[in-house]
Amino acid sequence: MKAATSWVYAHLSETPGVAVSPLKEVQFFNSRFSANAIFNVDLLALKRLAYHISRSGDPVANLRNRPAFQASVDRARMIFDDNAYFEHFASLASHDTRVFADLTPAYAGIGEAGFEFMRRICASQDMTVKILFILRDPVDRLWSHLRFLPQLDPNFDPLQDWESRLGDPATMVRSDYRGTIEAMERVFPKEDVLTLFYEELFDRGFGQLCSLLGLVPRTIDKDRRFNETERKLPLPDHVGEALRAKLENQYAFCRERFGPAVPALWRH
Repeated sequence: MKAATSWVYAHLSETPGVAVSPLKEVQFFNSRFSANAIFNVDLLALKRLAYHISRSGDPVANLRNRPAFQASVDRARMIFDDNAYFEHFASLASHDTRVFADLTPAYAGIGEAGFEFMRRICASQDMTVKILFILRDPVDRLWSHLRFLPQLDPNFDPLQDWESRLGDPATMVRSDYRGTIEAMERVFPKEDVLTLFYEELFDRGFGQLCSLLGLVPRTIDKDRRFNETERKLPLPDHVGEALRAKLENQYAFCRERFGPAVPALWRH
């Protein structure tokens, strides 16, 4: 897992009062603020819809019966209609729904303007935004992302090509904890932003999230794992040292901001 959002998604989907999208990552706000995108999320939405249309069987019956197909239609509409985002979640709600959950890690890179758009458009629907931001050891987070990239670009080899990504804003923005946190806090009240360390998420972090959202969590399985990066590659020492040096400012920010709360397992 890169930052455990699939784990959070799975447990929120089992929590009473929560509506989650079949897509998990709706990729709406980052489509509007796409300067740091690693791929075209709207094009992906169209390809996903085409996949569902082309599947075996009667496409009309498939659309009626398959939530992921229905969600893909909704996501395609979001390309040209902002209201489709809210209509998507409204279609998933029941009488006891209190929370809509969109677990899209790429929102961390939309910047202050993106967060302001998020706050404003949700306020227009009488919705309050609550932010979860999960901090993982910056080197581990970056290496996990580099190992994921071959799924997008089969020609990318993390062991050979890692250095080429250290100057890539779309890659490095995901490790810019200072930039993301400061941008969020210029837009949202601090009490509406929950920052958790990856290492504490499984023991007590999910309970803190449910408290923020006014939810009562069910018993969680801390050992379940979801969406783990397929390519298992140990981090070579020389690469780890280079990544650590590149990310020193992020470690310094976390030490200054969180003090002794920074997990001991991090590369201090």
